Amino acid sequence: MADELTDDDWAVWDAFYTMRRRLDRALELRLHAQSGVSAAEYEILVGLGRSVDRRLRVRDIAEQIGWEKSRVSHQVTRMERRGLVRRSDCASDARGTWVELTSDGRRSMLTATRGHNAAIKEYFVDVLGPDADALRRFSHRVLEAIGSDASPDAPVATSPAAEPPAA
Repeated sequence: MADELTDDDWAVWDAFYTMRRRLDRALELRLHAQSGVSAAEYEILVGLGRSVDRRLRVRDIAEQIGWEKSRVSHQVTRMERRGLVRRSDCASDARGTWVELTSDGRRSMLTATRGHNAAIKEYFVDVLGPDADALRRFSHRVLEAIGSDASPDAPVATSPAAEPPAA
């Protein structure tokens, strides 16, 4: 069958998948140990830090990091309790609110960034060496193949078994 994976295909996939999971975990553990910031918090802090006014709407954060708005909202609530962000009303949209980076949030982001950058360099950039450009090209090809199939707004596919029989 054309859809079947060979043993070599599985070996490549397994190596990549294991590396990606362990790299994500190693980066997250280092990030939290050095700065007290979780990977989820860091993604939001960096997005806010890169924005012009150091503030974004929840929907914009969700779009940037590929999460559903409700998940972002829950995470922001936890971060607000820690003093990393604050919410404020959006004057142009009565239903909307801004999520703003606080001074404590900015300090946490800067501290986390230093350690996170060092860990990325140690675990990834230095290991890749001259293969970095090949990985960048490969990553772009994979992203092109995926297209919008993995966007936060993409519908969740249902299995044929879950669909009701045709009448």
